[in-house]
Amino acid sequence: MTGLFLQVRLDSTRLPGKALLPLGSLTVIEQAMQSLRNVNADVFALLTDSSSASQLQVLSKKWGFEIFVGDKNNVLKRYADAIEYFSVSTVIRATGDNPLVSGILANKILEYHNNKQADYSGFTGIPLGTGVEILNAEAVLKANRLSEDAYEQEHVSPYLYFRETDFLICRVPSPAEYYCPNERVTLDTEEDYYKIKNIYTQIYHGQPIEIQELVSWLRININDEYYAMAL
Repeated sequence: MTGLFLQVRLDSTRLPGKALLPLGSLTVIEQAMQSLRNVNADVFALLTDSSSASQLQVLSKKWGFEIFVGDKNNVLKRYADAIEYFSVSTVIRATGDNPLVSGILANKILEYHNNKQADYSGFTGIPLGTGVEILNAEAVLKANRLSEDAYEQEHVSPYLYFRETDFLICRVPSPAEYYCPNERVTLDTEEDYYKIKNIYTQIYHGQPIEIQELVSWLRININDEYYAMAL
């Protein structure tokens, strides 16, 4: 079974409550959930903490996501606990500060991961904030048992890709049509929010912004030629 686990908390220090900020006709976290509902998964769950769960409950139910409450600071443990609770063998890891996450890219990297029987898979060269990570559930459980590092516990995947001799790590170059490596559309600061709001003002029409349209917009609106290498 494959679980799509979307991690989110509402107590961000740099931009508090960013997951509930309005974006297009929805909130930030709803944009992510709507896009991710197109992914080939068996379980859809918001992984959050006890202080955020009540505010997310209505929205998660609207988009068919279950709420899973886990450790607030040790996100690796939160994932491990969710793996055991939902009995999944593969994890699609997404984060709530990426409203422009691509369901298309998620399905592509999931297929690649399954074909390779990898422990970790992710695209390189795509705009930061549009991708997901695919993780072997047993590898995550092992990481949770053995890691004592705060960074690894906070970011879930580093335990695996810091130990490439122990795990099969697949960093997959982006297909040319999605290549845009120096751009970021992740939401961390107020400046990021205004940038992403502008993107939604320009090209959002009530449905998830597809990765092709986003990359085309970024290439037109950024003063850089780095993407030409892929063309």
